[in-house]
Amino acid sequence: MPDNSEKKTLKRRNALGKGLGALLGDPKKTETAATTEPAEAVSVNIVEKLDEISIDHIERNPFQPRLEFKDEALKELADSIRVQGIIQPITVRRLTENQFQIISGERRWRASKMAGLEKIPAYIRGANDAQMLEMALIENIQREDLNPIEVAISYQRLIAECDLKQEELGDRVGKKRSTVANYLRLLKLPPEIQTGLRNGMITMGHARALVNVNSIEVQLTLFDTIVKDELSVRKTENLVRDIIQGKDPLTAKSKNKNEPLDFEFSRLQRDLSSHFGTQIKIKNSDEGKGEIKIPYQSVEDLNRILDILKTH
Repeated sequence: MPDNSEKKTLKRRNALGKGLGALLGDPKKTETAATTEPAEAVSVNIVEKLDEISIDHIERNPFQPRLEFKDEALKELADSIRVQGIIQPITVRRLTENQFQIISGERRWRASKMAGLEKIPAYIRGANDAQMLEMALIENIQREDLNPIEVAISYQRLIAECDLKQEELGDRVGKKRSTVANYLRLLKLPPEIQTGLRNGMITMGHARALVNVNSIEVQLTLFDTIVKDELSVRKTENLVRDIIQGKDPLTAKSKNKNEPLDFEFSRLQRDLSSHFGTQIKIKNSDEGKGEIKIPYQSVEDLNRILDILKTH
């Protein structure tokens, strides 16, 4: 028979294994007395109440894994909030009597501030720093609009900072261990390629193929080729397979092209593409003349690029 400490440990593990819902608890439950167990064993995030809290008394989550909040999407949400109000309350923890910290719902909180709201509905829960980190990471991973690098970084933080193994992490987020491993491998790619993946210049399928190449220099050359020639994932996989088998398709291909960009221009092309979030193409001649092409996908995309140009 397990002793009492083992029972508490098992109980806690079972609760965490049920995902975000178990971590957050049931919003319909009333407050439970914190004196029923020793302080160290109280790991459940008890709902104190649903309340309206002054926006100025709420601070962002320092464990927030989301790296970017798109201005246009925030503006759209703010417009919706002005008309319909907050449909889903945010979740916070109490720091002091009148100060709170976001557990989940930072995007709604930002949009509410933008909409001019003074108060926002919120569930108030108890949580320590470790629980805050795990809840914030899992809550964000379950969203569909995270880019693959943000997901990979969240997985890495859960493993490193929450002391989880890949199998345990897979159980937490409802993914196979192989899926978790594929995301984590993306973090082995050089920063230029990670930025390209984050900005949508390549897909996760392209990135997964590039990870199989051992040389960073070859990875970067392949990345440039994918972006410049708009290669499909299948063609990229074929190129990678040829390279692994000892063939040199990139060198053979370059002989049939006009003068290719040298290393510095190639790096500049990557940097500009990353900065503007679109496939910049540079043409350069021996005389030092050339052109820079900045494509855009829509009027909104053009305005976004113009805004970037105006800030420099």
